[in-house]
Amino acid sequence: MKNIYVEELVHTPIESQRIEIVERKGIGHPDSLADGIAEEMSRAISREYLRRLGVVLHHNTDEAQIVAGRANPYFGGGEVIEPIYILLVGRATKKFNDIFIPTDKIALKAAKNYVKNYMRYLDPESDIIFDIKLGEGSTSLKEVFKKGVVPCANDTSFGIGFAPLSETENLVKNVEKRIYSEFRKKNPAIGEDVKVMGLREDNKITLTVACAFISENVRNVEEYITLKDELGKWVKDISHEYTEREVTVNVNTADDYEKDCVYLTVTGTSAENGDDGSVGRGNRCNGLITPGRPMSMEATSGKNPINHVGKIYNLLATQIASDCYEVVEGIREVHVRILSQIAKPVNDPKALSIQIIPEKGHNVEKMESKVRTVAEQWLDDTSKITEMVINGELETF
Repeated sequence: MKNIYVEELVHTPIESQRIEIVERKGIGHPDSLADGIAEEMSRAISREYLRRLGVVLHHNTDEAQIVAGRANPYFGGGEVIEPIYILLVGRATKKFNDIFIPTDKIALKAAKNYVKNYMRYLDPESDIIFDIKLGEGSTSLKEVFKKGVVPCANDTSFGIGFAPLSETENLVKNVEKRIYSEFRKKNPAIGEDVKVMGLREDNKITLTVACAFISENVRNVEEYITLKDELGKWVKDISHEYTEREVTVNVNTADDYEKDCVYLTVTGTSAENGDDGSVGRGNRCNGLITPGRPMSMEATSGKNPINHVGKIYNLLATQIASDCYEVVEGIREVHVRILSQIAKPVNDPKALSIQIIPEKGHNVEKMESKVRTVAEQWLDDTSKITEMVINGELETF
């Protein structure tokens, strides 16, 4: 396959750098809420296109915006005073061969269902005002979308992936996920808006956790402090499953007990009280924000999974990087960059760059054939990415 470039990367591996910073915004963070809603809308619209027409038509829902509301949380109770405002904006094909598709209705239902499924105390009917503004796609982009058997790139853009995750990256990602899936389920006072910031200084890791508490389920400040301390100890305990390095855990460091200032929410998200959210402003498609790594600023969530390279190439690059690391012996770190050219087939990128930091004693030239094979296999069937996205098998944030 042409346009695949494999080279050795002269670069200090992330694990050998003295300072590493890693962040993950959890499910209930306003930016993640925007990502999740946008992606759920796209999947729902895609499935409906397939059900009615047997093909996914042009659409993008990657511009959802969240405007914070106002709430009055207090120990043992609280209420939402001004609802959160969510603008569902994007483009979708609403008519095809005299068949009408109710995309606005489908998208709105998907957005509400997403909130119901992931946020226990945020009522999409009473706590949120949804405003849906799905326009039609431009004629030129819709034509690009329909060309040929293989979808053609909708833009000249690039996607980036890397592997493997560092110890700190793996730790940060799993800590947030397990707070949501384990600790929260056993402790109803824990909200869904959790952010984990990891700092590794040589062999010392500091985790700063911002965790929203549900005011209805916390009776007083003493109970809050007790559960907060319990969360910190729990995070420290599970950290040893991911690293042998020294780990320090800080939870809700902005708390000021003397001023009765603690992280209480009515709904479990800071979007109820001053924090806005936007698609693409949070985690990359590997679930992390990693300033020490190559990253694309493209939002992955909400873009159509057929020909929007801002989505497909980020996911594809991540899969290629992961497979190269798993399959090819001697790779210490691998970075993948894929560049498209508008109107060209998505399986024929303008450039696919694979940069490798080898383990000591291994030669990149000897790896090149196997690495190329991995990349070519994915390019030969980019529709696999599409299917995995629509089926919910790939995370986008």
